[in-house]
Amino acid sequence: MDYLYFLATASLTLRVTQYLHSMTHLPPACMTVIHQINGWIVKVKFSQSLTPEQHGDFQAFMLELGIPYMPEMRLQMVFWSLETGQSTIDVMRRYQVAIVSHGMPDANDIEAFRQQFTRGLGYCPETLA
Repeated sequence: MDYLYFLATASLTLRVTQYLHSMTHLPPACMTVIHQINGWIVKVKFSQSLTPEQHGDFQAFMLELGIPYMPEMRLQMVFWSLETGQSTIDVMRRYQVAIVSHGMPDANDIEAFRQQFTRGLGYCPETLA
């Protein structure tokens, strides 16, 4: 099952990566992080089905941080392209979207994106806080 959420800030997105790394009782997950002007879209896909208890716990955690997200067709195509193994760079170019991270949850990708984006602007927008 896929978990797709909209999060307001980079800090919340980083909390998801920390949670996935700290919860050893959860199976390994693939996490896709997309930055948009108004926030972050996070998709988490576990390598195997979660038990009903794990599902409830993870869903409750995600609801504390953000809201469930229903992607428009363009983002559905982005996720499908990534799942079929297409290059992240090619997908970003084709769909004009900022894919910050795809694969194993990695806080370093999010931090690097945040620093580069902020450095380029000269200030830190609210979504990057």
